[in-house]
Amino acid sequence: MSDTAVTDPEGPEQVAAPRSVTDAGVWRLLRRLRSPRRPRLRFEILLIALSYWTYSLVRNAVPEQRGAALRNADWLWRTEHQLGIAVEDSVNHAVNSVTWLIVSMNYYYATLHFLVTLGVLVWLYRSHPGRYAATRLVLFATTGVALLGYYLYPLAPPRLMNGGGFVDTVTIHHTWGSMASGDLKHMSNQYAAMPSMHIGWSLWCGLTIFALAQVPWGRVIGLLYPVTTLLVIVATANHFWLDAVGGVLCLAFGFTTAALWYGTLPYALPRAVGTRDGLGPLLPNEA
Repeated sequence: MSDTAVTDPEGPEQVAAPRSVTDAGVWRLLRRLRSPRRPRLRFEILLIALSYWTYSLVRNAVPEQRGAALRNADWLWRTEHQLGIAVEDSVNHAVNSVTWLIVSMNYYYATLHFLVTLGVLVWLYRSHPGRYAATRLVLFATTGVALLGYYLYPLAPPRLMNGGGFVDTVTIHHTWGSMASGDLKHMSNQYAAMPSMHIGWSLWCGLTIFALAQVPWGRVIGLLYPVTTLLVIVATANHFWLDAVGGVLCLAFGFTTAALWYGTLPYALPRAVGTRDGLGPLLPNEA
């Protein structure tokens, strides 16, 4: 019998090579996914439209648990009294007494939430392509975790509380745009106030503008936008202060997700496509 060993086709030598090739392929795929590269317009439009449609569908599909939502609102209102921050009713009534101001805030609440967010995405796409995907991931992760809040913690907004004394400013002033008042209320879940994505999205916009704007007035706008949004959501009785805290926590989750995936904060990535911090230059077929 020969001393030469016959390699078993099923032996470890034959298994190791494919496993090594597979590992290399997976690592290359991960590197490619984590590498900044130029976004494609059609794909981004489709992705954003599909994502928002899914978000709206899931949010509105959450059962409107009216009883639980009202109980949670009462508890949240009592908690804010204990914390000494329950001034939403005073802000609501004070701003409502100035008709032009509250009407402007109603339209602000109904429109800028979408328009500014889309505007920032377009700006990132055009001016910061290397940071676009990572910053978009922050927004998507923030929105995704918010859906858990809507499902796990139904919450009535202040204007729908029993005996809260809040003014539903859209109904009183007959302004257009609220998906939770008037004839449009049947198209939207009225008891999904926690967390506030008006705050989550506006703070995402504000931080992005502040971090990347190259002119001082742009940074000022970045800071003022989420602050103004906070005043608007309270003055229109659509949210409590603590709903805003929920939105901030969701955004923190979004930034953490992006930082773990890309290994750094989105704003620290290279502005232009073609390089990647800590990973060396992109290969030609990865750009």
